[in-house]
Amino acid sequence: MSRSERLLALLQALHGRRRAVSGQVLAQELDVSIRTLYRDIATLQAQGAAIEGSPGIGYVMKPGFMLPPLMFRDEEIEALALGLRWVADLGEQGLSRGARDAMAKIAAVLPHALRRELESSALLVGKAQRKPQAAGEDDPLRAAIRAERKLRLTYQDPTGKTSHRIVWPFAIVYFEQSRVLSAWCELRNDYRNFRSDRIVKAELLDDASPRSRRALLREWQQLVREAKRNILSESDIMPT
Repeated sequence: MSRSERLLALLQALHGRRRAVSGQVLAQELDVSIRTLYRDIATLQAQGAAIEGSPGIGYVMKPGFMLPPLMFRDEEIEALALGLRWVADLGEQGLSRGARDAMAKIAAVLPHALRRELESSALLVGKAQRKPQAAGEDDPLRAAIRAERKLRLTYQDPTGKTSHRIVWPFAIVYFEQSRVLSAWCELRNDYRNFRSDRIVKAELLDDASPRSRRALLREWQQLVREAKRNILSESDIMPT
């Protein structure tokens, strides 16, 4: 890794943290000596980087500091191109447009050589199998998650039976052929998953979700982890 790449990696490591991090942790993460790390931090500070802290206390970057022009390794360029192309080709209309806009914005700030690599990446996406969202159709599922508002769903189970639910949505899980809305369901008083192709109607309500999407997501993830651990524990004591 060149010195310029190392300095950029250090900026990115600091930029992704909200709290002070020790020099030892940063040195291990970047695979450099603690002496080199202190020297690199001093260099960045001298160049105007908003880094505060000292040895023994830790370092933090002031909010709002802008990173220098984007630089990516070959694998990062390929990952960006493939991911954005996947969303552009297979995502619903709003995300598809967002992916194309993001690709254009990233390309605009890349150095010329990297921009050519991004635009000419040979990693392509296969033809979409999932039914695309109709032109001009809004997505109330993502809108509800962003605004942290309740949704009223008309939902069909696998047998075709219809139910009406008020839910607090917090995540959408994307699969190759479908997507699943994860939410707290007021009817069941528990977490439930809803396949989007079985949602007959989704109405965005004015009522705010009683809990933030971060809190719901964190609790849901914890329940999933505990369920997996329980399955493993049971399998350990089952006779073979």
